[in-house]
Amino acid sequence: MTDDHTSTDRSTGEQTASDRAPTAEAIEPSTPEEFGLVQVWWGDGKGKTTAALGMGFRAAGHGYRVHMLQFMKGGTGTVEDTRGEYNAIERVPGFTYENTGHYGWHGFLDGSDDDEHDAKAAAALARAREIVEASESTGDEPVATDAPADAGVHMLILDEVLYAANRGLIDPEAVIDLVETKPDDLELVLTGGHDRPEFACERADLVTNVRKEAHPIESGHAARKGTEY
Repeated sequence: MTDDHTSTDRSTGEQTASDRAPTAEAIEPSTPEEFGLVQVWWGDGKGKTTAALGMGFRAAGHGYRVHMLQFMKGGTGTVEDTRGEYNAIERVPGFTYENTGHYGWHGFLDGSDDDEHDAKAAAALARAREIVEASESTGDEPVATDAPADAGVHMLILDEVLYAANRGLIDPEAVIDLVETKPDDLELVLTGGHDRPEFACERADLVTNVRKEAHPIESGHAARKGTEY
């Protein structure tokens, strides 16, 4: 044995593949071979954004260009403006983010202005459309890790876009248009909302309902640094 994870084939002197441990390597721009699906993550449980971020980090780790555009998450009095995922994304080549939310949370008595929520959500939708259109030129070519999202991406995460549609901040038909006009090889990830977004589920390749069985907020815990932000 050469170490705890590998063994050596005595006939060739080479390590056997079945015993090799997973490894990490430098991230270089690459092109996904099987991207192009539409994913929907909805439900009343915690973890929709977290799951999307996990996929984003995984894709970026393979050298694919990933961008996350956040609707509605403009900050609240109980959550710091700098979130852990932003710090992590900044350090991963090929992964970028934009936050287009209005401060506060639409529909809550937190002093936020409904008209501003509408305007911010509309601007986010327009920005999403720009990135989708730019991704038409991405094709099967690698994208530089430091290229702006305007140059096109392989995976676009629209975080809380379904919640914005469910709350009437944007028209669900506009989300449908994004899905139906996106490039064939763009992986589009839509998250958000406690109510089933039928309009999106009907057109999705992957639908996950993140269900709540228990949540610490029910026992008086506020959003916690390192788990919720």
